[in-house]
Amino acid sequence: MVQVYVFDSRGELVGPVHSPRLVLSDQEWQKRLTPKQFEILRSQGTEPAFCGTLLDNKQSGVYTCAGCGLPLFSSESKFHSGTGWPSFFQPIARGNVFERTDRSHGMVRTEILCARCDGHLGHVFEDGPRPTGLRFCLNSESLTFTPSERLATLADPAAASGAFQDTAKGKATAVFAAGCFWCTEAAFAQLEGVADVQSGYAGGTREAANYEAVCTGRTGHAEAIRITYDPAKISYDRLLDVFFDAHDPTQLNRQDNDVGTQYRSAIFVANDQEKRAAQAKIEQLTAAKTFSAPIVTTLESLAAFYPAEDYHQSYVQKNPHQPYVQFHSYPKVCRVRERHPELIRPKS
Repeated sequence: MVQVYVFDSRGELVGPVHSPRLVLSDQEWQKRLTPKQFEILRSQGTEPAFCGTLLDNKQSGVYTCAGCGLPLFSSESKFHSGTGWPSFFQPIARGNVFERTDRSHGMVRTEILCARCDGHLGHVFEDGPRPTGLRFCLNSESLTFTPSERLATLADPAAASGAFQDTAKGKATAVFAAGCFWCTEAAFAQLEGVADVQSGYAGGTREAANYEAVCTGRTGHAEAIRITYDPAKISYDRLLDVFFDAHDPTQLNRQDNDVGTQYRSAIFVANDQEKRAAQAKIEQLTAAKTFSAPIVTTLESLAAFYPAEDYHQSYVQKNPHQPYVQFHSYPKVCRVRERHPELIRPKS
């Protein structure tokens, strides 16, 4: 996984989001790219000066990686350097461009690569204009240009995946599956530091992310929740504590009377840090023999989170007298309150 900025469906740059690296064989890259693109992106080639198709492009828009579509540079930072290659004084987001030392051809230079697919872009030099004083020298064949009025077409699945962390606003997200999402949502909604809990689906495709299809147990989805929380008030580790207390992690593909893979116990990890934390928690609970049977919770990479239909949201709060809520949801809510009183929001 890499932490990058991408465009959402509104054509706005958002992030950082956690996006999977694109790793392909040379044969797969050759099918994906033109011969010129492959020579430059995958074989560190360089196109002749003053020959690139994007050198004199003066349109307003965004330049993305020709290999994986990651946004790399904006027209706002493009300038005429006179060198014969498209030049920019800064990337669209620092984390989207990776730098490494290049000692080829008897020189020592700083190579720039796409952070998501490691595609060769060019080099960066310290002879650019203000405010950075840098010149990111690019090959046109490494780039694809999208005009400003069409930025919404660059919408990346990671923008809606639940892997978004807005650290500037003190918010992060976590995606868990622990049986029926009505129960799990209610258990976490009462916690101090949790700003929002949304019921939805994770683990399958966008096309099949609807309640009728997921209920068949054949779509690969799990009924899941996406928690938006403030790490300064409640940590991911404490959320894991609540997760394991809010359901029975030893039941395989079921919770109580709800049976099927859609009710599996799963932690959808957005990055290596979450994965390590989840693995450590499972090892800790196993060593302490907290449960009488082995924990069967799966750790699954978070590809996307799809919000459930509106009538599923805040279901317990809206339907307090529904029999399922009274016999299944309330006991889980109360168990969390009893075991973690210090985490409960006042007057929740």
